[in-house]
Amino acid sequence: MTSSNDFLQRFLLERAGVRGVLVRLDHAWQDIRARGDYPPAPARFLGEALAASALLTGNIKFTGRLSVQVRSKGPLRLLFTECTDQGHVRGIVRWNSETDAPMTPGEDALLAITIEQDDRDERQQGLVTFGSGDLATAFERYFEQSEQLASRIMLAEHAGRCAGLMLQPVASGGGFGVGDADGWNRSGHLLATLTTPELTTLPPEQLLTRLFHEEGVRVFDPRPLAFACTCSRQRVETTLQALGESECMEAIDADGYVDITCEFCNQHYRLDRVDIAGLFAPSAPIAGPPTAQ
Repeated sequence: MTSSNDFLQRFLLERAGVRGVLVRLDHAWQDIRARGDYPPAPARFLGEALAASALLTGNIKFTGRLSVQVRSKGPLRLLFTECTDQGHVRGIVRWNSETDAPMTPGEDALLAITIEQDDRDERQQGLVTFGSGDLATAFERYFEQSEQLASRIMLAEHAGRCAGLMLQPVASGGGFGVGDADGWNRSGHLLATLTTPELTTLPPEQLLTRLFHEEGVRVFDPRPLAFACTCSRQRVETTLQALGESECMEAIDADGYVDITCEFCNQHYRLDRVDIAGLFAPSAPIAGPPTAQ
């Protein structure tokens, strides 16, 4: 177990044949909240999505980053969160502040989960409609439709923290057996007794013992989580190269600069006319595809 308030904790319910992931973000969530003036509803969705993006890295092996994105024509326009294999999280949310409608995505909103491996050019992406439920329900639907994998997920943003807990059955070839016949249903009922304050505040060992003390809880080494941004001047230059020389030159302001601010961390990048010209000089490297900052 870990005493840190920013962690990913994997565990196994040996009797039930169920694997789980518990995530909590405290300081990392405060770092992200401080970079945007978020009303309560968008902040809740952002916090839940941050916890979910970390949860989803718990049971996969990859070197790169996993992102969660929701795009909608509803009041909540865009939700984007990301967690890397190093446990670095970041995220943004965009909403329509001119409407009095409930601050949620529309039912036709799309939830996309994308894995980008550092050593591969292609991306793995799964899509599912958001539907009329909450974010946790949308993720459960994603696993059911895209992975044919039953899942139970609880997400929360409360009292300056965000957190999530996910349960999935262990496959028969997973090395631990499948548990007893009622293990999956029983685990789901136990999870349903968990309250939001418990999920966001109880020490992990106390929380798991409270829920699953008769299921033979086995825990693995925790992974620390922290806010960090992957933006850099090089990535900004690559993005500008992909836009093209004419567009970049048109973007130069009256003072002779192109100013770019990262939406995730507020880091400011300034390039002058000479910098822009250098990006498109014959000796400049050929830019790859545009990359999100």
